[in-house]
Amino acid sequence: MNKQVKRTSVDAVRTATGRDWDEWNAELDAWGATGHSHKEIVAWLMDERGVGSWWAQSITVAYEQARGLRSPGSGRDGLFTISVSKTVDVPVDELFKAFMQTAGEALRERTSQPGRSARFDWEDGRTRVNVGFDAKGPGKSVVAVAHERLESPEEAERMKAMWRERLATLKAHIAP
Repeated sequence: MNKQVKRTSVDAVRTATGRDWDEWNAELDAWGATGHSHKEIVAWLMDERGVGSWWAQSITVAYEQARGLRSPGSGRDGLFTISVSKTVDVPVDELFKAFMQTAGEALRERTSQPGRSARFDWEDGRTRVNVGFDAKGPGKSVVAVAHERLESPEEAERMKAMWRERLATLKAHIAP
């Protein structure tokens, strides 16, 4: 069983849908799901089996992973996205400003909404970085980074480690 399936228990899927993971996999195999797109599988689960949209997505992702159509952490397109966040004891506007000032040449800004979000192209020209900022109180905020379009689990691991280090450095630089 993969990481995605482990997060949602067998009991939870059975309670919500009337079947467990193995039963869903068998039913999807019988239908021929490996020959269908992610979107088609989700639609079939919703339309033909009456599964709600959240569960249809969860069942489809778990099935694709179990059948080797999708690696854990990747989309159906085979690309990976990682995310890292850090809570800092400063107001959100200060955190946003510090992040933008230390972005460096690797990040090429596409758009931003001060104090809320920023979107960048990464220096490789093929991946994207989306950064969100949220206030958690008057003197506390969180920055969350999502790096998209990564090509391998190894690249995803490297980028996740790099972003963890980068956010830790940012926190050390601006924390009171």
